[in-house]
Amino acid sequence: MTRVIGIDPGLRTLGWGIIDVSGSRLVHVANGLCDSKGSNLATRLLSLHSQLSDVMRRYAPDLAAVEQTFVNRDGASSLKLGQARGIALLVPAQAGVPVGEYAPNKIKKTVVGVGHADKVQIAHMVRMQLPGVEIAGPDAADALAVAICHAHHGSAGALATAIQRARA
Repeated sequence: MTRVIGIDPGLRTLGWGIIDVSGSRLVHVANGLCDSKGSNLATRLLSLHSQLSDVMRRYAPDLAAVEQTFVNRDGASSLKLGQARGIALLVPAQAGVPVGEYAPNKIKKTVVGVGHADKVQIAHMVRMQLPGVEIAGPDAADALAVAICHAHHGSAGALATAIQRARA
């Protein structure tokens, strides 16, 4: 079994979701939100780093996947989001966990079947693929979708299969 954390970067709220992958079987482990605290950018980034580091220590994932961000018209907002995304990439790397990256459309197409799904559709399909899951919020649903995408397209499925073969 391989444990995967999916991360949906955000400066105000960073979503995370963890699944266990065993072949084609996906099992929900946990999900949640890291809400940035602080009055300036540096303390908000530090807050996200601290909270995500705690999640990594608590759940010890084997692999990580992060949603790529798109550049919007507001350059300053894009730069700030990029800094939060840097935290999402840095924390797993500090823990020695390999990180995959996926475009939003690839994640949506994998989970929902179309590349332009909205947050409600994503949450619905995450619930379908992870029965009984209680989702902490839209950003956590997006993070679980990132983890599911990595299970299907990243090395998570191949790694889980190789581990199962080695144990047999």
